[in-house]
Amino acid sequence: MSSGLPIHVIGGPDPSRRAVLVRRVRLLVAFTIAYNVIEAVVAIAAGAIAGSAALLGFGLDSVIEVSSALAVAWQFAGRDPEAREKVALRIIAFSFFGLAAFVSYDAVTSLIAGHAADHSGLGIGIAALSLLVMPAASWIQRRTGNELGSHSAVADSKQTLLCTYMSAALLVGLLANSAWGWWWADSVAALVIAALAVGEGINAWRGEVCCTPAGALASHDGCDKGCACC
Repeated sequence: MSSGLPIHVIGGPDPSRRAVLVRRVRLLVAFTIAYNVIEAVVAIAAGAIAGSAALLGFGLDSVIEVSSALAVAWQFAGRDPEAREKVALRIIAFSFFGLAAFVSYDAVTSLIAGHAADHSGLGIGIAALSLLVMPAASWIQRRTGNELGSHSAVADSKQTLLCTYMSAALLVGLLANSAWGWWWADSVAALVIAALAVGEGINAWRGEVCCTPAGALASHDGCDKGCACC
């Protein structure tokens, strides 16, 4: 894997400040990946217990986010990363498309059957926690990336913010189901998550890997070649 150092910008921070900011970005990315692992375990377990399509989709999305980091790490572990790039991107894209298909099928069949997910205090808890953690992490990373002049750090902060939207959709669906008995709310939240997953899959297919947590670690110059999101 490459150094992941950002582009040098005229009038940017001095070397000592730059070193501090680079370490901060790496810590933020590492934190995001670690948090996604915990989030995936909790959400999938809670979703399986409650029979919630939205929770399962939320947890699986976290799994794919971590998997995308591993796919990019595999790409850059080889002698010729560019030769592996297409395979890595296709793996990431098809993972998101597969998630969207699975979650959509589960949500639609639940709507047709009138299946209501059980109340999940654990699911509500992880959704609420993510709704607090992700915006803060995104804000810190974007501010750091702007000061550093790193396109990938700024782009990754947008990806982190996307997780906030998923958390909000999940939380609304779970609360509506639990508080007002809107059994269909869970399935609607799942479909929103599926739609966002399709968007992430399209980004990966187009080669916009800097929009994933792995991008900030794998990028050579702060923004991968051909990455429109930067």
